[in-house]
Amino acid sequence: MSGGGRGPERVAITGMGAVTASGIGAPALWDAVVAGRSAITALDGAAFAELPVRIGGRVRDFDASRVLTPAQARRLSPVVQWAIATADEALGDALGTALDGATAAVAEPPFPLPWSPRRTAVIVATGSGPVDAMQAATRALDARGPRAVPLALAMHGAPDAAAALISQRHGLHGAAQAVSATCASGGVALGEGLRRIRHGYADAVLVVGAEDCLGPVNLAANANLRALATGYEAHPEAACRPFDRGRGGFVMSQGAAAILLESASAARARGAVVLAELAGFGASSDAHHATAPEPGGRGAAEAVAEALADAGIDAAAGADAAAGAAASAGAAAAVGAAVGAGAAVGIDAINAHGTGTPAGDAAELAAFARVFGDAARRIPISATKSVTGHLLGASGVAEAIIAVQSLRTGMLPPTRNLDDPEFPEWDIVAGAARRAPIRTALSTSFGFGGHNAALVLRRADPANGLS
Repeated sequence: MSGGGRGPERVAITGMGAVTASGIGAPALWDAVVAGRSAITALDGAAFAELPVRIGGRVRDFDASRVLTPAQARRLSPVVQWAIATADEALGDALGTALDGATAAVAEPPFPLPWSPRRTAVIVATGSGPVDAMQAATRALDARGPRAVPLALAMHGAPDAAAALISQRHGLHGAAQAVSATCASGGVALGEGLRRIRHGYADAVLVVGAEDCLGPVNLAANANLRALATGYEAHPEAACRPFDRGRGGFVMSQGAAAILLESASAARARGAVVLAELAGFGASSDAHHATAPEPGGRGAAEAVAEALADAGIDAAAGADAAAGAAASAGAAAAVGAAVGAGAAVGIDAINAHGTGTPAGDAAELAAFARVFGDAARRIPISATKSVTGHLLGASGVAEAIIAVQSLRTGMLPPTRNLDDPEFPEWDIVAGAARRAPIRTALSTSFGFGGHNAALVLRRADPANGLS
């Protein structure tokens, strides 16, 4: 049942923002990705000197003074600062005001917004939150005792800190919360925002993904798991190799990204520019292993199929998914409700999770095969972490931005470092960006613990009632 007696709403994307290793601002992120320009560099400094992995995607040239007061810049972890900056940019984008982190001066919040504060929500996606604050406080406690632990840890050191600060900054009285599902966090947060608007509980939802695990503790932990690409300190841009035979792990990056979701009716009423439609969401759990994906892609396939059915894409199922499943156009559809073959699949392009881990990449393609059948191999796939690195909990939001830009421009970003494809029968975009007619895109996010999320996005045009 929808809140307030309202019927289901379509969900428009009207604003985007980003602070990433690829650049400051959503346009900079897209420019780097579509050009195949790597954001991965060597990590210099004593803190990294003894680590087995010393590469990553580091945010550079971010000027907190353009967004925050000096006191806020001192007290808040960089990841929280980036979250606030991307939120400002997404709101500015939605309202036609330049508020990106590269050019915006400090503004006096709250900015004037067109939605009821009570019906505007904030969801922050993060796998870990401001872990640097807890690690620094622990070092201070060990070195100087309890009085050295900063007050800011209690106030701004939790995963939901950015959500609270953003709602305070803009005077938003709707729900403000954090969502954590490891590397699927961003996709889950966007899906929860979609549901909140669709069923009438909000007119607008600001979804922000933010992560900074590029410190030595988190790098060491993931390196000890053998999850990271190693041996690329001399050529860091070559490290992330999704779907390549030489792939050996993912590359961690830091950053934040934001998307403003808005009900289609609210967007129409204020004459907003609609960038794309968020049309479908699916989520599942592998219930399999702490780090390894289910090898056959079962859980991932369930999330993808649910997202397709949620978007109203209802065709014959792929071969493995078909047995015993009833067709459904609802959000709780089974795997077999999803999709058919050839052009009937209803998906023109996929932005794959594609981290460059041997097991993860293979399981993801297995999931697509379960859902789409033989047609899966003919859908063009881009794996943009080969350029951006892996933003962990923020990646789902950043990659949704990339999918939106693909829909708007008709350009499929390249997969970098695909020199020796292990899966040559699949249409993985490599070398350079490819122009193609793209009406509907799928974006996937999968994480440690078996978390799976999938999003379906549609191009905004008069033919589908959004423009």
